[in-house]
Amino acid sequence: MTKEQKQEVIDLLKGKFAQYNNFYITDTESLTVAQVTKLRSVCYNKQVEMKVAKNTLIKKALESLDAEKYSGVYEALNNVTALMFSENPKEPALIISAFRTEAKGDRPILKAAFINGDVYIGDEQLKALTKIKTKNELIGEVIGLLQSPAKRVIAALLEKANKEGGDAAAAPVEAAPAE
Repeated sequence: MTKEQKQEVIDLLKGKFAQYNNFYITDTESLTVAQVTKLRSVCYNKQVEMKVAKNTLIKKALESLDAEKYSGVYEALNNVTALMFSENPKEPALIISAFRTEAKGDRPILKAAFINGDVYIGDEQLKALTKIKTKNELIGEVIGLLQSPAKRVIAALLEKANKEGGDAAAAPVEAAPAE
């Protein structure tokens, strides 16, 4: 690989790291070509970008953007590395888990994940990452929590109105005196 080609890869990676707040670093070393092709296809269908690059080039791209911000992921840059970029922080974790289940194996291995500034190191983090709430899920929960007290108040008012309305209907009606 020439110096220019290396710089092109670094520039491409810098663009991806700048574009996405979430990326996963995986080890795909023991996967067959067919399995990697299938993994790429699944990623594509789920709007997850998968890139394979040399560890030194990945590290140079990260360091050129913000060496301190990404320092936690450097130790994960070893062996064969495939990067998974996504807007949805848990989608790559779900893809990896589903892929492992279908293949009845433990590959690809999660080496690290960078989620909105937080670093998760090690394959044992995968289960926790599948349970991360997305921004839209959190917004939905907050809206539900905000609506809950209002719904209770409205229900109580309706119940009271029905009770009072029901009591009025049950009360005897007195005839007006004839004049």
